Amino acid sequence: MIGVFDSGLGGLSVLAAIANALPQADLLYFADTAHVPYGDKDDAFIRRRVLAIGQHLADQGCVLVVVACNTATAAAVAAFRELIPGLPVVGVEPGVKPAAAASRSGRIAVLATASTARSQRLANLIRQHAATVQVDVEACPGWATRVETLHLDDPGFAEEARQHLAPLLAAGADQIVLGCTHYAFLRPVLEPIVANRAALVDVAEAVARQCVRLAGAAAVGDGRLALLATAQPERLQAALPALGLDWLARRVSGAARLALA
Repeated sequence: MIGVFDSGLGGLSVLAAIANALPQADLLYFADTAHVPYGDKDDAFIRRRVLAIGQHLADQGCVLVVVACNTATAAAVAAFRELIPGLPVVGVEPGVKPAAAASRSGRIAVLATASTARSQRLANLIRQHAATVQVDVEACPGWATRVETLHLDDPGFAEEARQHLAPLLAAGADQIVLGCTHYAFLRPVLEPIVANRAALVDVAEAVARQCVRLAGAAAVGDGRLALLATAQPERLQAALPALGLDWLARRVSGAARLALA
């Protein structure tokens, strides 16, 4: 079984890519909805949550775990790997490397939570993979919460998003990195703003390819999906069709359950 976790709904974008790439794999999705979002929490708190959830997923029989959250990856993936050294762990990092490689203008931007924006891990990523381009990091407070509350088509958000993106586009950024897994669900609003000027860069497919490489025997199962949440598990299950993931909802075996509250 492959475990995937996030603070809330954002990791469902990664889960969907993994489910597409490994249709027979049994999957377990864990949402730490009692503490969502992680983007405004300090690193020590996030680290404690990641270690507790990671251990729980291992105890549930997961043989591969995906930390489907940029903030959690930045704050705690190294500590998680130290906690269970024999467990393959895949983290999610903003797609700075592919964005830098694809840029023709020599300027890219990263949209991120406040925590990821200030993280040393993002700074290191930029230094290692984007030294030849200019990188603008834009913190986007409240965007993850907007996805969590399923307020995806609020007309006011389009203007808010435009205010964040307009200066980046005016400065010449031609690759806009979605530095939070929640932001994938905001594409319908973001794409018209950047159309013909910049590309949106997501890493869900790259994470899925890494899972294919590491899955081994976990790639073959009954294609079932189990859902766990630390609060309101019924909302997690109801969110799948609301986010356009009806096909994934059909893989769910049984009702979403409360865990590790």
